[in-house]
Amino acid sequence: MKKQICLAGMLALLALNSFSQSHKKTVATKNASLTKYVDPYIGTGFHGHVFVGANVPFGAVQLGPTNLSEGWDWCSGYHISDSTIIGFQHTHLSGTGIGDLGDISFMPTTGPVKTYKGGLKSMQSGYVSLFSHKDEVVKPGYYKVKLKRYDIGVELTASTRVGMHKYTFPASKDAHIVIDLQEGIGWDKAKETYIKQLDKNTVVGYRFSKGWANDQRIYFTAVFSKPIKTFAVYDSTARAGTEVKGAKVKGVISFATTKGEVVYAKVGISPVSSENAMLNIKAEIPGWDFNKVVAQADEAWNTQLKKITIKADSLSQLKKFYTAFYHSMVAPSVFNDVNGEYWGTDKKVHKNVGFNNVTTFSLWDTYRSNNPLSTIIHPEHTNDMINSMLAIYQQQGSLPVWHLMANETNCMVGYSAVPVVADALLKGYKGFDANLAYEAMKTTAMQDARGIKFVKKLGYIPADSTAESVSMGLEYAIDDWSLAQVAKKLGKTADYEYFSKRGQYYKNYYDPKAGFMRGRLSETAWRTPYSPFISIHETGDFTEGNGWEYTFLVPQDVEGMINMLGGEAKFNIKLDSLFIAQGDMGKFKSPDVSGLIGQYAHGNEPGHPMTYYYAYSGQPWKTAEKVRYILDDFYTDKTDGIIGNEDVGQMSAWYVLSALGFYPVNPANGLYVFGSPVINEATLKLKGNKTFHIIIKNNGPKNIYINAMKLNGTNYTKTYFAHTDLMKGGELEITMGDKPGTVWGVGDANKAVSVLK
Repeated sequence: MKKQICLAGMLALLALNSFSQSHKKTVATKNASLTKYVDPYIGTGFHGHVFVGANVPFGAVQLGPTNLSEGWDWCSGYHISDSTIIGFQHTHLSGTGIGDLGDISFMPTTGPVKTYKGGLKSMQSGYVSLFSHKDEVVKPGYYKVKLKRYDIGVELTASTRVGMHKYTFPASKDAHIVIDLQEGIGWDKAKETYIKQLDKNTVVGYRFSKGWANDQRIYFTAVFSKPIKTFAVYDSTARAGTEVKGAKVKGVISFATTKGEVVYAKVGISPVSSENAMLNIKAEIPGWDFNKVVAQADEAWNTQLKKITIKADSLSQLKKFYTAFYHSMVAPSVFNDVNGEYWGTDKKVHKNVGFNNVTTFSLWDTYRSNNPLSTIIHPEHTNDMINSMLAIYQQQGSLPVWHLMANETNCMVGYSAVPVVADALLKGYKGFDANLAYEAMKTTAMQDARGIKFVKKLGYIPADSTAESVSMGLEYAIDDWSLAQVAKKLGKTADYEYFSKRGQYYKNYYDPKAGFMRGRLSETAWRTPYSPFISIHETGDFTEGNGWEYTFLVPQDVEGMINMLGGEAKFNIKLDSLFIAQGDMGKFKSPDVSGLIGQYAHGNEPGHPMTYYYAYSGQPWKTAEKVRYILDDFYTDKTDGIIGNEDVGQMSAWYVLSALGFYPVNPANGLYVFGSPVINEATLKLKGNKTFHIIIKNNGPKNIYINAMKLNGTNYTKTYFAHTDLMKGGELEITMGDKPGTVWGVGDANKAVSVLK
């Protein structure tokens, strides 16, 4: 990736030279299939960690291949550098920094039965197979590959809760399907597994495991198109009968096949029971028409992708946009059955709750832009997310931090559900109980866990009491500011004043002598030694970053941060310095710190609003320069085309919104700040059959600056606009130029604001 970035200037010149000769406008229309522009390979290289396989938007099933290799770059189970497959597993994470899931692994084989996956140095001892990327077909809702070792063709597709397999076997007297319940991804280790042949075509079972999710449970039912000739069970060694329970359970289906014979499998999963898994199969894939399921999955993706139709200058831009949009809709994923039942964090089955329960809440990442994106175009899913979070609150006593499969991982700092719930409530969402939402936010903010007791008592978290104290405290200030706005809306004046004060506690981590945020030990003492460049992963004062970057993590009160840093002129110099400062982060820096421009790290989420701060300080053209550079150079249509960990859609949501021309700097104030759109036209499909139409005039590689703007036909000069204006529908016309505008965005009246006056 570093090589690619170094070549960026040369590539840009080549692109400019060829632009007038060969660049033809590529148009995406409402009637076109948009899935053809999605390339799931983008993000499979470098540190993208994206899922590859078959799924539908927000589906419970993510059915795809898992490589033999393990390690940080295999958190999703797949990396483009690999050429091994140990099986096709029904659950995967996408873009996380920790590996988990990989449940219910299926592997078709021929020859002698093997129940061990094998090793990189002992592949023949197991069932692992090599494959070539040339034999893969990867597109939304469909995956295809050839297992070289067995000459078996594998095709996969999925509905919301069911994965469908199509295996094309060679002629063999010893054809098998290995169901491995031991295998999982990353931290995930099986604790109790069970399998049973139910009848001549059906196998049922479950997998309980411990990993990032401490107590994960998943049930399955698998129905096969070909009768099972023999079924053998194993738990480390072969066991008698057709049923076994243990820690390392495997089941092997065996039969003879003719050349080219196709065997189908439908695998339903459930958080509740194998019986529910069968209900899911009967409801979602009752027949055996594989191509029909593929078409339905494609249609499901197109329905979602068509919520934003764009026109762009190149196929590359279309691929980047729609792949990013696709990645933003892998999770949060459905975590209930067709009858509405789900397994709660309280270890109970919940019924008739009136919403789709969802899981995989990477909130520290997604609250910054993926959740705000959902409030624009996914109203039903937004309500499902909020209701799911409120149910989690009722079950565990606090809103989720990083929730996975009915488990609280408590991963990452902050209580980042608060700005998500606050944003939905402040934007007028009514599909959930507003009073319960406020109760959940306030209760979460008033607990004593995770350093909050120090916030309440001291106004800061002592650096010697809690790791990552500065980042934690800064995130709490964002959360508390968001909660204060809800209190104001609900007329809770005392709470508004209290949480507004806590929203200002970011100032307690700023050392004016050092000029940076810094670990604080007491009212009079700071952490020493100190360098704003140093980043110490997990045990330092900052979460996946350093003092340079975290000094600017105040998206809730940019005006206050400007004053804290000495006023507008000094702030602009300091912000300029963020993007040019060079220094060693030290040997213990987090691998998440990537995509560097100076000390700004686009590959990690805390920096995501910072390029837009110039709109608050009178220099919006600098926002345009930096946003356009990131859009063009840090996102590409190659396998390493995501500059950092995808983080469950957050990296992609930044691209989607920024490509359209605006971004929610403050995650809960209902305002979007303008940057530098790269598309030429867009239509956003909104609730109530409304549309918001964006027209970009005179756009191009050199014309990166907004020179003029009209909102619904009226000249508009502010560097921001409101969610309420967007959701009314209408038209935004933006005219671009190669030099900053002399009218648009100029002057104090046009500066972005944290709160509308």
